[in-house]
Amino acid sequence: MSVAWRRSKIEPTHQDLSIAMQCRLLSISRSSYYYTPVPESDETLALMTVIDETFMECPWYGSRQMARHLRRLGHAIGRRRVRRLMAKMGLAAIYQRPRTSDPHPEHRIYPYLLRNLEITRPNHVWCADGDLSAHAPGLPVSGRHHGLGKPQGAGLAAIEHHGCRLLRRGPGGGAGPFW
Repeated sequence: MSVAWRRSKIEPTHQDLSIAMQCRLLSISRSSYYYTPVPESDETLALMTVIDETFMECPWYGSRQMARHLRRLGHAIGRRRVRRLMAKMGLAAIYQRPRTSDPHPEHRIYPYLLRNLEITRPNHVWCADGDLSAHAPGLPVSGRHHGLGKPQGAGLAAIEHHGCRLLRRGPGGGAGPFW
């Protein structure tokens, strides 16, 4: 429910309830009850008309291009004001958005091996950094603070799925191959 709708429900001449109590019951502040919105100036309305006409011709104009266009027409206006007016009018530039989250069709999709696994006991599932599996035992590993690259370090942790180990420790605590 909008504040304007709630404001219209308040009866200033109610016998039993004051305006403050009615505002509290409708969950609006008293200042919003007494507030009268300031209408847009004639200059702003004329500017909105120009923005609307330009947008009908060039719907790909965003606030930056629209501000540049209006300045070329002789209006002294900044991008933020154009952005506010376009938002008030419900206008948004129409263009093809970048598809940054779409995977490349040649990239391999790795299955999530723990999807249907119930974890029932401590140390049932461990986690390891995926790039560690590519290193041969004894090679230095990036991020030396965890000790996984050292022969006496922890090595790669095991992941069990349906009773089968998917990763194992290599000789000397290093990362072993998949098996």
